[in-house]
Amino acid sequence: MPDVIIPGPAGRLEGRYSPSEDETAPIALILHAHPLGGGNMENPTVDMMYDVFRKRGFATLRFNFRGVGRSQGSYDQGQGELADAATVLDWVQGYNSAARFCWVAGHSFGAWIGMQLLMRRPEIAGFISVAPPTNMYDFTFLAPCPASGIIVHGSADKIVPADDVDRVMSKVRVQKGIEIKTEVVPDANHLFSEHLETLEGHIQSYLDERLPLVEKERSERTITGKR
Repeated sequence: MPDVIIPGPAGRLEGRYSPSEDETAPIALILHAHPLGGGNMENPTVDMMYDVFRKRGFATLRFNFRGVGRSQGSYDQGQGELADAATVLDWVQGYNSAARFCWVAGHSFGAWIGMQLLMRRPEIAGFISVAPPTNMYDFTFLAPCPASGIIVHGSADKIVPADDVDRVMSKVRVQKGIEIKTEVVPDANHLFSEHLETLEGHIQSYLDERLPLVEKERSERTITGKR
């Protein structure tokens, strides 16, 4: 799991990268919570999701947004952070040009950035959004959502109330054949402080269910010659 420094739009970006031995392995990009609220790539939720994908053989990368840790630059209201994420995805794709597909996973602010990224990058085949801040940011850009994924939030989240997440996500339109699954972890707060194992269980179960379907869809597109 080597530390990496990636040239970013506002200077260097600090990351941690776990390559795969399979040159066609899919890519996973993990995004952390709000930079001004203590979010960084070492947060327990981010570390857990990184390990989930790494152990499944993905080429997995997490990094610090601009202004966090050793990453240069300063907080940019989400616009610069989205540019950071796109740049980092380009970087990891450069080392994994034969990757079958990509996934993006994010916590809170990182979930918001990740879902914006998937709207711009058709190679992203799935997403995991943990505690997306639906009461702080506009999610109407998901019009319609182009990839299936899972949203997990806590019933005791005082930062982003569970009812607000349900209200916003119930209105999101999706492309044909796309499904957004939602799971609620009872008594969990915004950081899933004492419920990381339960959160991981939901993520693992979803990946067990979804990844074979993604591989099947990819094989069918290859056979028919479609992208």
